[in-house]
Amino acid sequence: MSVSEQMVQDIVAQVLANMQISSDTAGSHGVFATMDEAVEAARKAQTVIGAMPMDHREKIITCIRQKIREHAELLARMGVKETGMGNVGHKILKHQLVAEKTPGTEDITTKAWSGDRGLTLTEMGPFGVIGAITPCTNPSETILCNAIGMLAGGNTVVFNPHPAAIKTSIFAVNLLNEASLEAGGPDHIACTVEHPTLDTSAILMKHKDIQLIAATGGPGVVTAVLSSGRRGIGAGAGNPPALVDETADVQKAAEDIVNGCTFDNNLPCIAEKEIVAADSIADELMHAMITEQGCYLASRQEQDALLSVVLKGGQLNRDCVGRDAKTLLRMIGVDAPDHIRCITFEGPKEHPLISEELMMPILGVVRAQGFEDAVQKAVWLEHGNRHSAHIHSKNVDHITAYAKAIDTAILVKNGPSYAALGFGGEGYCTFTIASRTGEGLTSASSFTKRRRCVMCDSLCIR
Repeated sequence: MSVSEQMVQDIVAQVLANMQISSDTAGSHGVFATMDEAVEAARKAQTVIGAMPMDHREKIITCIRQKIREHAELLARMGVKETGMGNVGHKILKHQLVAEKTPGTEDITTKAWSGDRGLTLTEMGPFGVIGAITPCTNPSETILCNAIGMLAGGNTVVFNPHPAAIKTSIFAVNLLNEASLEAGGPDHIACTVEHPTLDTSAILMKHKDIQLIAATGGPGVVTAVLSSGRRGIGAGAGNPPALVDETADVQKAAEDIVNGCTFDNNLPCIAEKEIVAADSIADELMHAMITEQGCYLASRQEQDALLSVVLKGGQLNRDCVGRDAKTLLRMIGVDAPDHIRCITFEGPKEHPLISEELMMPILGVVRAQGFEDAVQKAVWLEHGNRHSAHIHSKNVDHITAYAKAIDTAILVKNGPSYAALGFGGEGYCTFTIASRTGEGLTSASSFTKRRRCVMCDSLCIR
């Protein structure tokens, strides 16, 4: 699926305005007062799901996909309205991507070894009930994507959503259960609590009936998961650098980088957060970004003003996260033209607006003296998160060297960051990229355990 700004504008124009979000959770499937109740309901549902034939699970997943398509606009509106983050049109596209490219039961495979001494099978089996912690940046996208994969593996799931996105999250959980019931499956394949907190998250992570924890969020939540005593899949923070060397198609690089950076107002953790550019092309790159790609060049004074607003007292200002460039500029008294979609400036790699993951369309440019210097600066800026990185180059040796040095779960070459999620690139969709725990781009198989079945001296008929 290719993405263009015109496509986004066309979709936004079609979205129904002024949709109302209900705060009433009464009648919602899978929503409970306590975490113990939610886990118990999911446990009972899992006994049904675990015994289901694969084709019945796939039938439920097909219904989930249809529900997501039907409600993509509403979910996008709800997410933006409740959290104040992101772009409606882009969120519609993300929900469509979840529906179309999230792997289902086809990802659950069996390996077999047959010989004179019999037959051995290695199969993927369910963990049981999975506990999942989800963010406010991609609330419904993460819930729906994870649920498809977890269900495909024979699991049910209990979510502890971010409190800032509880209405949207509850709507998504209800949608999952409605799909299951319509497809002849059980209720409560996905559960949550009415009021998620840090306390409910702690209960979930320590609960005796939770066998696996999947957490998507900042470094704090991933660290908590890894110390929970349960098997953990942790999708943590990133600060993805985009390296542009002297061989790059500079005009295309400018377009790709800005498109990736501004997608959903920079909320995706894979999005370009800063640029490291070879000195010989840095001026040309910035000129293209400013004159052709809707970037606003911030003066030194404006950089300082942004810094005081975006990082209040050294802490990320949540009111700025996921806001568009015009809104950010308005916060410092700058009335930018309508075409502005990104803020840029040149600075050292240590500049806080460059070195910190901001999740907003601010794109600092760091100048490098040669390729080796560029790689060193990019690696430093990635901070060892091993999450995502990007490069624009026609030199295969440069691409190879950069890939080895940066060692990330995702590396996009000569394209926008969202190509890694399946937009304009090959491969499946996920919104849980487990860089810290090593799973990388999670899918249904990530939420299963391996089981070996051995039959000795039988069933070999070669």
